[in-house]
Amino acid sequence: MTSTVRAFPGLVLAGGLSRRMGSNKALCPLGEQQLLHHVIDKIAPQVSTLALNAVGEWGKGFDLPLVPDTKIGHAGPLAGILAGLEHFRDHPSSASHILTVPSDSPFFPDDLASKLLDHLPDENSIVIAASKGQVHPVFALWPLALMEDLQQWLANDNNRRIRSFLARHPTIGVSFPPVESATSSIDPFFNVNTPEELAQAETFLRSLSA
Repeated sequence: MTSTVRAFPGLVLAGGLSRRMGSNKALCPLGEQQLLHHVIDKIAPQVSTLALNAVGEWGKGFDLPLVPDTKIGHAGPLAGILAGLEHFRDHPSSASHILTVPSDSPFFPDDLASKLLDHLPDENSIVIAASKGQVHPVFALWPLALMEDLQQWLANDNNRRIRSFLARHPTIGVSFPPVESATSSIDPFFNVNTPEELAQAETFLRSLSA
């Protein structure tokens, strides 16, 4: 499939409730920036345009188009993905897919978009990042063609599991190696859900500049 990496629009998923953190984890400090700033700085060079899936006034401080869930009731990451598909379908481009990343994973690869693109066989397949034998569906290229099917899927309140939806469609997993520092390594898709994990991310971030 012929395309360019920057032809894909990107969406940062930040619509979760952060229950285990006790506060909005996207705004938690990590090094000299908030966690979400790390994610935005890493994904912005990899996409053609970027939007933020978030609810509430807090998201306005990041100078990105806000794309709140259109499905009421905190229906999970699939609701954010649907909101992104609807948003970018209403802002047409030549792209066949959107690239999603979550707001709580600061160490994902700089070549995420290009490597997923390298394994994209057609305009209808989902390409998902993987590491250590596990797939990470929130790091993925999602076809715009899936929008209507996902709308119908989420119309049933029992349909929330992202892996159940993936089983309905052609998917390809692309493996990425650990992120290495001089003293340690970490899963590239390590995500921060708790204060303890935030402290772990802080330690690894410091090791990258050691």
